[in-house]
Amino acid sequence: MPRRIPVSGDMTAIGEVKTPPFARVPDPVRLFERRARRFHQLSGPDGIGPYLGFLAGIAEAQQALGGQLPPALPLDEAKLECALEHAMPPLDRNAFRPDAGFRLLADRLFGALEVVEKPVAAAKALADVRASDETGLDAMVSDLMADSVPVDSMAGHAYVAAALQLHFSRAAALLPERRLQSVGDGACPACGGPPVSSIIVGWPQAGGARFCSCALCGTLWHHVRIKCAICSSTKGIRYQEIEDGPGTIKAETCDECGCYVKIFNQQKDVSLDSFADDVGSLGLDLLLRETKYRRGAFNPFLLGY
Repeated sequence: MPRRIPVSGDMTAIGEVKTPPFARVPDPVRLFERRARRFHQLSGPDGIGPYLGFLAGIAEAQQALGGQLPPALPLDEAKLECALEHAMPPLDRNAFRPDAGFRLLADRLFGALEVVEKPVAAAKALADVRASDETGLDAMVSDLMADSVPVDSMAGHAYVAAALQLHFSRAAALLPERRLQSVGDGACPACGGPPVSSIIVGWPQAGGARFCSCALCGTLWHHVRIKCAICSSTKGIRYQEIEDGPGTIKAETCDECGCYVKIFNQQKDVSLDSFADDVGSLGLDLLLRETKYRRGAFNPFLLGY
């Protein structure tokens, strides 16, 4: 049984950080390509391995469709300028309402997912989602945007989340990343969503810098270490990991807000993916469930945890 252990100071090292950018918008095709590859690497016949293989299939479908769709429409210039002027997320998820374009994207993705090997229950959930009317789809979108999903329909919501990820990552790719700015604690500067995790990168001119990764649109934003990714407190920050683990995946816990967010070190393992490894490190979540801390991050493929 894994147990909580203290972590040494390597997570707080300054590293070689020079002038890290504040934000990096995603390249949707590369985003899902990397995610699919990592899910495949993590998959296997045991434990949650088959589930990770299923998620690899979803990411491959997202990647393929992302490469087939016509270019996304840029955000209205006036709305973009207003959002940037008032430090609001340009792709405000709270204001999103499914339109004809999103419904078409979702329908095409759901169709592509028909051929992905999946358990019987997952196949039924996909059939139910495809059979739902506009009102039903809109309700699932609202649930996901509120990070509040009914327990009895988690599987169906995961498919809708996959469509939302593709839609929002395509929209985020068109944003002027150099003009993005902080819109609040624990919020993506592009869409306002919570982080799925955070990563320590090895990029040129930013090696050792830490970035939070958006669960919805895939945008990365710079967030200094020893600072809660949810409430930005610098008090009571600790790091925990599974005993005898690789030392590249840890949970950053905060005594101020009681939340934790995982932090992955790509300087030690370049294959780590902020989204796929969040699911792959489910054991760490199970460990933290025995403590006073709760997940501060949101992952639609870890609903229930």
